[in-house]
Amino acid sequence: MEYIYHRIRDLREDRDITQAEMAKILHIHTTQYRRWETGETEIPTHKIIELCKFYKVSADYILGLTNIL
Repeated sequence: MEYIYHRIRDLREDRDITQAEMAKILHIHTTQYRRWETGETEIPTHKIIELCKFYKVSADYILGLTNIL
């Protein structure tokens, strides 16, 4: 199954953060973060929450359920 998380890539790139830097912020390996961005693996709920707090957006936005930040 493929998971689509285009917005985490867009949010990261908008802030000029590399995948390696974001992985460090989230305390995970860069490979794992890359897999999230490419849709190879699903993001665990607790990491979605961390991403929401970091980017100051809703989970619905990250998951593509709304265009409202």
